[in-house]
Amino acid sequence: MNSDDRRFAVLQAIVADYVSTQEPVGSKAIVDRHNLGVSSATVRNDMAALEEEGLIAQPHTSAGRIPTDKGYRLFVDRVAQVKPLSKAERQAVQSVLEGAVDLDDVLRRSVRLLAQLTRQVAVVQYPTLTRSTVRHLEVVQLTPARLMLVLITDSGRVDQRMVDLGQVVTEEDTARLRSMINSALVGQRLAEASARVAELPQTAPAELKDVVVTLSTVLIETLVEHPEERLVLGGTANLTRNTADFPGSLRQVLEALEEQVVVLKLLAAAQDPGLVTVRIGEENESVDLHTASVVSIGYGPGTVVGGMGVVGPTRMDYPGTMAAVHAVARYVGEILAGR
Repeated sequence: MNSDDRRFAVLQAIVADYVSTQEPVGSKAIVDRHNLGVSSATVRNDMAALEEEGLIAQPHTSAGRIPTDKGYRLFVDRVAQVKPLSKAERQAVQSVLEGAVDLDDVLRRSVRLLAQLTRQVAVVQYPTLTRSTVRHLEVVQLTPARLMLVLITDSGRVDQRMVDLGQVVTEEDTARLRSMINSALVGQRLAEASARVAELPQTAPAELKDVVVTLSTVLIETLVEHPEERLVLGGTANLTRNTADFPGSLRQVLEALEEQVVVLKLLAAAQDPGLVTVRIGEENESVDLHTASVVSIGYGPGTVVGGMGVVGPTRMDYPGTMAAVHAVARYVGEILAGR
C-alpha cells in the first residue's frame, strides 16, 4: 500500500482501538493488534504525520494518541458503504417491529431497538403532516344525523372526528359522500388536500350541499392543523455509562436533548431515506453538543416523512451505529408502506 493508504490504515487502527478500549493508542499496540506489515518505527512516523494534519492528538504525557473530530470525520467519510447488520440482528429488528399494533407502537419499538443496538440515546420524530399524503378517508354513519370521519395518511397517522350534521342522511347518501370526498383527497399532500376540500361544496348535489359544507369545514381543520412536532427518546441512561467521554459537558448534552427544537434541527437535514448523515463534535449547530456525534437518517414509505437517529460521544462505533440506524429506518419505512 502507498504511504497515504498506510496512514489511513493507522488512523483506522487508532479509531478502532480507542473506541473499544477508551485508552490512547501507541505504535506498539497497533503493530501487535493490526496486521499492517510495517515496523513500529514506520507506524510512529505515520502517527507523527497524522498528528501534524490534526487527525490524531496526544491527550497527555502518554505515548498514545486518540482521534480528533477531524480524524473521525475522515474515517467516517472513507467508510465505503454502510455495513449490513448480521442475520441475527436483522431478524431481531424485523421481529420486534413487525409486532407493532399502530404508529405509536412502531415508533416506541424503534427507539428501544436503536438504543439497544447502538447503546446510545435514540430519537425518532413522528411523521410530519406537511410531508404526508392522504391514503384514505373513511366515513362511518353512527346515527342518521351523525358521522365519524377517519383520515388515514401514508405515514400511518390516523385522525378521527365526530360530525353532527344537523340533518338526517341515508346510508346511500353516506356512500356518495365517501366516494365524493375520497376522489378529491386520495393521493394529495395535506396542503393541497385542504384546497380540494374547500372546493367540494361547489360541485355537491343540492340535497347534500349543507352536509358537504359541514364535512368540509371539519376536514379543513383536520388537514391544516399542525400539532407540535412530537419526538420519542430512549436510552438516555446510556450516556452516563462513560461520563469521561463528556468531560464537564454531560449535563449540557442532556439538557440539549430535552430541547425539542434542538433535536428536531438535528433530524431536519435527513431528507433521503437511504442516506445516513453523521455530524461530529463541533459540526453540530448546538454548542451543547460539541462533545457529541449525531447519526441520523430520514424514514418513510418511499418518501421521507420524519427523521430518526442516535446521539452519543464522538468515541462511538460509527460503522455499527450507521448500520443500525439505516436498518431500523428501512424496516419502519416498509411497515408504514404496508399499512
